[in-house]
Amino acid sequence: MALRLSATFTPQRLAAWAGVALALVLVLWLLAPVLAPFVVAAVLAYALQPLVRRLQTLLGPRVPVILSVVLVELLALLAVLGLALLLVPVLVREWPLIQQQLPLLMDRLQNSINPLFAQWGLNFSLDMGSLKAQLMKYLSANRDDLLDSALSSLKLGGSVAMAVLGNAVLIPVALFYLLSDWDRVVASVVELVPPAWRPRYDAFMHECDEVLGQYLRGQMLVMLALAVFYTVGLSLFGLELALPIGVFTGLAVFVPYLGFGLGLLLALLAGLLQFASLKALVMVGVVFGIGQLVESFVLTPRLVGERIGLHPLAVIFALLAFGQTLGFIGVLIALPASAVLLVALRRVRQGYLDSDLYRPDARQTEGSDAA
Repeated sequence: MALRLSATFTPQRLAAWAGVALALVLVLWLLAPVLAPFVVAAVLAYALQPLVRRLQTLLGPRVPVILSVVLVELLALLAVLGLALLLVPVLVREWPLIQQQLPLLMDRLQNSINPLFAQWGLNFSLDMGSLKAQLMKYLSANRDDLLDSALSSLKLGGSVAMAVLGNAVLIPVALFYLLSDWDRVVASVVELVPPAWRPRYDAFMHECDEVLGQYLRGQMLVMLALAVFYTVGLSLFGLELALPIGVFTGLAVFVPYLGFGLGLLLALLAGLLQFASLKALVMVGVVFGIGQLVESFVLTPRLVGERIGLHPLAVIFALLAFGQTLGFIGVLIALPASAVLLVALRRVRQGYLDSDLYRPDARQTEGSDAA
């Protein structure tokens, strides 16, 4: 059905819709810190809702929907907990090595850098004595001292700690209510759509569902491929903790930049403690450098960007633009939001191509043919 922009979308109506859209964007930008946990919960609810439906089908109508919601949310929380538990063997193994090797590493660093300063004619020397004493004081402290230090740090950064704790509690609660009332939430949104627009709205949402499904499947493939890559790459360098660090880094890339950065720090720390040489820096530079290039320019554009119809440059631009605008939440929702925007732009473009604005002589041609 051709879209008659001249009759349906008058300049006044277009200006009104543009004003509403601008006001909505402004409100979202101002409330971004408050909306962050709700946005995360909504994204998770959208991704987990098919599992709730499938589980409800398997259990039958006699089982309450709330039970299916609780089971699915528990599985999601266990998956997140399992990802965090991958760090346990790293910390258990590395903490005693840190206490043993850190003073030696700091002495080597001081003995290596000071001669370089002398060769360059710089009247400067690196004194690691006081820093090493402070670090050893914290590393050799007992658990009570560490707990007191952690509590004092929480007092100093109370607002940040409370925000993190509040989001950790609020996201599961919001996710539970969204999963429980998903059909009612969707129905309330559909009720706001004018009946004349309902067919176009249904077609648009169906296309968005297909595109977002492709995005989720592509992202899973990227995570699995990177988990294998980082595990194999670190193993080839002989890192003993290659498996937990590689799997954690690969699976944590669903949080852009944060997962990669944490995996890099863990690999660097484990490499320095195991090799105590420049081999650790070479390992991290080679494996994580190649991994980042492969993820940014091959895996994400090919497995995610092509599946949702985004050009590789559009994927990179979307990550940068959403990250600059909405911060961490923007990076998290950049690709799925870009997929929805792409569907909308496709429909706007097609509507323009079918309109009288693009083909002003179409109506005259149809009238002459009818005559």
